[in-house]
Amino acid sequence: MQLLRTIAFIIIFYYLFKFLARIFGPYLLRYASRKAQEKYQGQQGKYTQGNRKQQMNKEGEVVIDTPPESLRKRKTSKSGKKIGEYIDFEEID
Repeated sequence: MQLLRTIAFIIIFYYLFKFLARIFGPYLLRYASRKAQEKYQGQQGKYTQGNRKQQMNKEGEVVIDTPPESLRKRKTSKSGKKIGEYIDFEEID
């Protein structure tokens, strides 16, 4: 009896999930695509702002953009030492 009840519950859950996915699926996909589009447009906006800065500079003018302090700290190690060494291995037959 328990086996039949479990199988019936699984079947009911499957069809209920399938029905709800058919109803709410398009809304979820639309929401996800809208979020991806906003993210893409935000990245493109940053890129075009950088180009505008370059276009505003006069020809022959040199401009050095430094990264924020947080990025500069990440690139250099704390001790400043060389962490490792490259070793080229060869396979021997």
